[in-house]
Amino acid sequence: METLALLADGFATSLSPINLMIVILGVTAGLFIGAMPGLGSVNGVAIVLPLTFIVPPSSAIILLCAIYYGAMYGGAISSILLGIPGASTAVATTFDGRPMAQQGKAGLALIAAAVASFVGGTISVVLFTLFAVPLADLALAFGPAEEFALVLMAFTTFVGLGGDDKLKTIIMICLGLVLSTVGLDLISGQPRLIFGDLPGFYSGVSFLVLAIGVYGIGEILYTIESSRTAPQVTPAKISLRDLGDGIRTMNRMWRTMSLGSFLGFFVGMLPAAGATPAALMAYGIARSTSKDPKSFGKGNIEGVAAPETANNAASTGSLLPMLTLGIPGSPTTALLLGGMVMWGLMPGPMLFIEQPDFVWGLISSLYTANFAAVAINIALIPLFVWALRMPFTVLCAIVMVLCIVGGFAPSQKMHDVWLIAGFGVAGYLLRKADYPLAPLVLALVLGPLMEKSFRQTLISEQGNVLAFIERPLSGTFIAIAALFFVLPLVKYLRKGGRRSVAPAE
Repeated sequence: METLALLADGFATSLSPINLMIVILGVTAGLFIGAMPGLGSVNGVAIVLPLTFIVPPSSAIILLCAIYYGAMYGGAISSILLGIPGASTAVATTFDGRPMAQQGKAGLALIAAAVASFVGGTISVVLFTLFAVPLADLALAFGPAEEFALVLMAFTTFVGLGGDDKLKTIIMICLGLVLSTVGLDLISGQPRLIFGDLPGFYSGVSFLVLAIGVYGIGEILYTIESSRTAPQVTPAKISLRDLGDGIRTMNRMWRTMSLGSFLGFFVGMLPAAGATPAALMAYGIARSTSKDPKSFGKGNIEGVAAPETANNAASTGSLLPMLTLGIPGSPTTALLLGGMVMWGLMPGPMLFIEQPDFVWGLISSLYTANFAAVAINIALIPLFVWALRMPFTVLCAIVMVLCIVGGFAPSQKMHDVWLIAGFGVAGYLLRKADYPLAPLVLALVLGPLMEKSFRQTLISEQGNVLAFIERPLSGTFIAIAALFFVLPLVKYLRKGGRRSVAPAE
């Protein structure tokens, strides 16, 4: 009852006219920021952070969280309509969202993303409200060994489950892991794989550069080759009936969305994990538990719902260690943490005691931002779908410009533009050869976290490799990963056994 009373006081703060207006403005701005390739929640919060000094601290953090929430919703827009993930958190949405748009189901895909984001955000905020302190204690139990085992399990969901060629999947994961090691060594600081001492490689290969290259430029090249008639129009339309049908369709996916929400919130609250691993893991698990896993990657609506629930749930979960422990759970919450310190607020367990108005005002604003985000998102779906109906020759030129600008803007280096071009050609050739691109991106995103946690564990345990299986949590994750990895072999042996005992005709 005390929690409900504190939450009610928080709503009195978040529903004040100025804070309500701030939530709506922040969510709308975040929606468009997340939809722009090359931006995302980190850039949006960083841009707006200096402007927050003109409002009280509670309103400032509400504004930044609203932008954060809106950007998580908006990331699905460019992933579905253009096939270009605006940020790493939306890359898994591209796998099935883009094929749905190409099949004329862009409206349904956007509805699925909006509803799934709302469900994931709502469930995670409720969990945040009820279990903030106990879950913070659980997050402290995760050390480097557990992080490594969790990432390993994410890889094995792609290798051992689904319909892709297993050998090609392993090859792409290995290629992604190699690319993730480009740059400076984590421990010694020595340069690695810098290709003749090229300065641009010292900072590594950015996920955004790879994603824009293989999914943006590569998709354009593949579509140009496969299209024999120009100009062509994407068959996209939306009506009120389509909106209702889409929402009813999502009602049948409560299991997928519930699983993605709980998984996303749990992974999001782990320090340094964030929404990207949560979305990729939710996609892999949804594919593994689906009755038709081979349809994933070809326009399965569950492939949109699962990562969207997970990444929005993780965005809320990442706020938990920031508020209770002072440890940011993602790059965006690291900026939020810096803002709180600048406003004279010290995150940690005492924050709930010393600044209850601020804490519960923030928590209640997440409910408000979630409702505002889904309403604004669904209201703007006809506009997004209408933009998709332009001739392909025009859309192609726009996508090319967005790819170049989106790749150049974060680093402002021509090196990244040339890499985008190279990855675009490579992505086109890999797609022609029927190599899956999702494992490549997955490995580049999670590779640095995997290497860091692996080496930290070995250093702290003085080279004892058995430390990964001696710890209960990491040992459990590794056992599950091993099960996923050998599952295809078991299926293959069973099929071989059935063939051998089949009667000859």
